[in-house]
Amino acid sequence: MKIFKSKSDLKIYLAEEKKKGNRIGFVPTMGALHEGHISLVEKAIRKTDTTVVSIFVNPTQFDNKEDLDKYPKTFENDVALLESVNCDVLFYPSVDEIYDENVIAEKFDFDGLEHQMEGKFRDGHFDGVGTIVKALFEIVEPDVAYFGKKDFQQLQIIKKLVEKYNIPVKIKGMPIFREKDGLAMSSRNARLTKEHREAAPFIHKILKKARKKTGTKNAKEIIEWVENQFKQNPLLELEYFTIAEEKTLISAEKFEPKKRYRAFIAVFAGKIRLIDNVRFKNN
Repeated sequence: MKIFKSKSDLKIYLAEEKKKGNRIGFVPTMGALHEGHISLVEKAIRKTDTTVVSIFVNPTQFDNKEDLDKYPKTFENDVALLESVNCDVLFYPSVDEIYDENVIAEKFDFDGLEHQMEGKFRDGHFDGVGTIVKALFEIVEPDVAYFGKKDFQQLQIIKKLVEKYNIPVKIKGMPIFREKDGLAMSSRNARLTKEHREAAPFIHKILKKARKKTGTKNAKEIIEWVENQFKQNPLLELEYFTIAEEKTLISAEKFEPKKRYRAFIAVFAGKIRLIDNVRFKNN
């Protein structure tokens, strides 16, 4: 696996790959890789000719400096994991390499997607996401980029970014990878205390139960039921639970035929914030 820290060196290398007719697959990450990330990398390897993974903890998408400072960094392990699946290229730039000492997010209009859910609780988060993803797309110029559906709102926003800026890349959303007990895989899981790790599978358990209620209850009643379930759990603090239409991400109070809905949740397990989502069946 080739490792690049310079965007100019990476661009020169990938230009040669494209001259050979190779299609570029891209998986952007913030490191602390787990099986979910590796599933994206393996998909890119199967479907494209040259697979590029980036590891970059992007400062402009963090609204909490403590979360940024404590974000897990496991570079040697990440390299070993990527080499084990025969990844072709790792891009591992510094903050200065990406931002040229001007660590400020661009402002984006994602047609309202950025104001829902995560956007309400994480000020400026999606401006930071848009800034780094746009920059990485300009550097790597991939044919296909792979993202996990755990960050479903982010996935929809990246699709909107590509549409609005006419970026020639196909965005592929991939299934959520879960631990055996149902907890969605996340780099932040490593920071959970033993007690909170044992409590965290409750999140997915409640999501599955909520999904089963779609035939008998409207969205508002399901939301109230979920909120009451978390009031009874002393280890997990619900930040939000909502059911939204997949395309617009606008919260729903009732289900309309022919629309696709998804339930979204954010929960604090101690100081660690966990998110998850599940697709609701069409009516």
